[in-house]
Amino acid sequence: MDELNRKIIQALQVNGRKTNSDLAREFGVAPSTMLERIRQLEERGVVLGYRAIINPQALGFNIQGFVSVTLDRHNVNYIRSFEKGIQKIPNVRACYHVTGRFDYLVHVAARDLEHLGEIIKEKIASISGIGKVETFLVLSEVKGDGGLPIEYDNE
Repeated sequence: MDELNRKIIQALQVNGRKTNSDLAREFGVAPSTMLERIRQLEERGVVLGYRAIINPQALGFNIQGFVSVTLDRHNVNYIRSFEKGIQKIPNVRACYHVTGRFDYLVHVAARDLEHLGEIIKEKIASISGIGKVETFLVLSEVKGDGGLPIEYDNE
């Protein structure tokens, strides 16, 4: 990956709505070159898509939590069952299969504590094969997801 592609990726992570012509002007290339570069990044699966960053509180999601899940057993059927079940829960923002004392770390958005409890008890804990669930409430977001660290030389 060359420096121009890294600059494009970094710029798109900061502002995915930036136009091809603005990017071309910023990096000193022809708009057609920029269009082709972005198309290639998309085709190669480097750029997977574009989306808006939404304020959870603006939509009534005032509580966020991380739910650690330990499976009862570690065979393929339990793993697939859990992963299929967790994908069906709309309040799950992200789920990661991790190493360490937990098997999964699940990021959840809820309206309030009561709603979070319902999500955990009625949706997450009801997935077959779960051995233990532990919940961590988010008190504040210190640093949000700003994208991947893309390094390039600043000229």
